[in-house]
Amino acid sequence: MSSPSDLSSPGVNEDAGTTAPWLSVLIPVHNVKDYLRECLDSVLAQADDGVEVLMVDDCSTDGSDALVRELVAAHASGPVRVRGLFHAQNQGLSGARNTTLQAARGDYVWFLDSDDYLMPGAIPRLRAVVREHAPALVLCDFFMLRERVKLKHKLRGEMHRRTFFGPERQLLRDPSRLLRGLFEAGQMHSWSKIARRSLWGEQLRFPVGRYFEDMATTPFLALLADTAWYEPAVWVAYRQRQGSILATPNLTKAEHLAHALANLRDAAVGKGLDDDALFAWAHFAARNFIGASRMADKALPEGCTSAVAMFRQAFEEASPIALRELDRAYKRRGWFVRALRLRYWLRRAEGPRTAAAT
Repeated sequence: MSSPSDLSSPGVNEDAGTTAPWLSVLIPVHNVKDYLRECLDSVLAQADDGVEVLMVDDCSTDGSDALVRELVAAHASGPVRVRGLFHAQNQGLSGARNTTLQAARGDYVWFLDSDDYLMPGAIPRLRAVVREHAPALVLCDFFMLRERVKLKHKLRGEMHRRTFFGPERQLLRDPSRLLRGLFEAGQMHSWSKIARRSLWGEQLRFPVGRYFEDMATTPFLALLADTAWYEPAVWVAYRQRQGSILATPNLTKAEHLAHALANLRDAAVGKGLDDDALFAWAHFAARNFIGASRMADKALPEGCTSAVAMFRQAFEEASPIALRELDRAYKRRGWFVRALRLRYWLRRAEGPRTAAAT
């Protein structure tokens, strides 16, 4: 695979003695010409000279590549270093993120989708947290960005979505508490997680060519973090456009969802996770199984038994506790509807059913 070309701001000192940035903001770009300028401006309006911005164009066809070049040139003399990278072949979101991650020089890395933007004050507050506590992982909240905000959106809590259920504004050192809060919130987006670059190392990367790439990396990142900080403030405006993954289900997406947590059990060996963390993880895996099965049911209304059976196997391999134990845990919590729903889809893996869907 050919290396991406690099367009750096002219005049930037590349000597080995140059002070490395404390933060790299990593922006994958693909056919987002209408949003990219707003995204970049939201970063530069609050970034200090210890921040770098890396944009990688993944073979856009709408002129986004030209806009990247224009923006790099426009900010060449500014205090924030802005770099543009360009793929010779389309690699998808995972490939674009991997490229920026490999090129990042910052102590911390923050992925930002190019149709989203940062809220004012996000970077200064992150800088304060880093200076005072130096956590390996920082989690922040977000809001859903819509052209028209309706009452139902507000009632659903879209103006402030939490990404963690647990202690706020304190340094967490307990992996069980971190994993539990992460799985209970269920928001695995990479752009709401800021991590030390060293946490990613050379081994953890986004799976190229697969959907739900955030879900396949965020739990692993949390397992690697010896310390974490949850900031219960909206730092990201998340724009959900038409054609999102969940809005356009197909069998491939269902399969990728079902296997998103593959190998997590191996990564958790020796972490000593408590029962609450294991239950939250198992429940999240169950939700993945049900979600993937429903996708398959929509994609294959004439019969999806074999697909659901495959997803059940992936679920059993991903869950840290046995299915019977999970069922008992649901009942102890009074989650009888959830227990019935899980049983329904488990039976669907066995063939034709007579029970009505729950």
